[in-house]
Amino acid sequence: MDFFRIFQKAPDNFVVLSPDYTVLAATEAYLKTTLRSLDDIKGKHFLLEAYPDKDYSYEENPVKLSLDRVVETKQVDHMDLVRYHIARPAHEGGGYYESFWEASHTPVLDDQGNLQYIIQKTEDVTERELAKQAQQASEKKFNTMTDTIPQLVFTFTPQIQVTYVNSRWEKYTGISAQQALHPDYNWENVVHPQDLPDVIKRLQEAIANKKEFQMEARFKNHEGAYRWFLCRIVPVLTKDGSAIETIVGSCTDVHSTKLMVQELLDSAEQMSALADQVTLNHKKAESRRLTLERLIMQAPVFFCILNGPTHRYELANEKYQQLIPNKELLGRTVIEVVPEVEEQGLIAVLDNVYNTGETFTANNILVKIDKHNDGVLHDLYLSFVYQAMYDEEQKITGILVCGYETTESMLLKQSTQA
Repeated sequence: MDFFRIFQKAPDNFVVLSPDYTVLAATEAYLKTTLRSLDDIKGKHFLLEAYPDKDYSYEENPVKLSLDRVVETKQVDHMDLVRYHIARPAHEGGGYYESFWEASHTPVLDDQGNLQYIIQKTEDVTERELAKQAQQASEKKFNTMTDTIPQLVFTFTPQIQVTYVNSRWEKYTGISAQQALHPDYNWENVVHPQDLPDVIKRLQEAIANKKEFQMEARFKNHEGAYRWFLCRIVPVLTKDGSAIETIVGSCTDVHSTKLMVQELLDSAEQMSALADQVTLNHKKAESRRLTLERLIMQAPVFFCILNGPTHRYELANEKYQQLIPNKELLGRTVIEVVPEVEEQGLIAVLDNVYNTGETFTANNILVKIDKHNDGVLHDLYLSFVYQAMYDEEQKITGILVCGYETTESMLLKQSTQA
């Protein structure tokens, strides 16, 4: 049996050295991996002539240190992952290429126990290590990005096990990333007990259906107080869409807006209650309604009422009119007044609120408006709420719109960040 030929054809990377580190033989797989022929390396010193590294001195070369341990102990030595620069042959362009290797050195002893040969078995893991480095760079970029935005950002598994939280989440909750990522950590303690059942239900539905959703919920801060957040949860699917790889969540603080809107909604509810008493005291109720309407018309926030499924303007105060000063509103539909918002998705949002009754809250979003009816779109940053309005039979009749413009503060913030 031709054992030398069998050795040459072995599918693994083997090279045989003498005790003084002279190359004696190598498998074809090894030669192919290292861009060499057997004539290039046979009879040469393994490290000084065949495979010198441009960054290591001979005495500090990690391969030499491993070989020295084999000579000293006559035991197999497994090297840690090593980065090595291998010289390219002249016909390959010369120079060096960086590679990563895992290797072991096995002594072969004669009958008297003397070291006769050393067999090096190596595996080129360059692709794996470069992929790992790329992933680490991507994760660092993701972490940097999420730490600079104002939202609380986190990721978790389909089993709702937290896998990442950004620094703003840590600062707000007072819980470190190390604590949050521990298997025994109970994330439910951060959510307000009244909101928790709905949060869990929506999460389970999103995971089962592989669909994103958004909702409002109260989160506890490091002082034990709760604030309202608008949370968006997005499952990230595998390439074929068959499973969820991870789930990304972001939460925007809407506490101040929520309280302001609630005050306006409370006022609207009071107006509705007064209307119910019109048969008992029409004159008094009408007077109060008109007073409330005057307050709305003069309110420091923009306000309007959209009637019916086509979203026709029934009422708009001066602040709302200032957003589009050169356009007639009352009696016209939103799409007739500002058709440009349809491509921006706002008509679809209005339709959803009217059809489902689900409140929609936006915080500092960019809306492009033909403000002066001249075909030129202007960038407006707005924070607002779409709230469904109901009749006595709890049927949706229209949408209450309330909010305020934040363009000036957002542009100032962007200029300071720039």
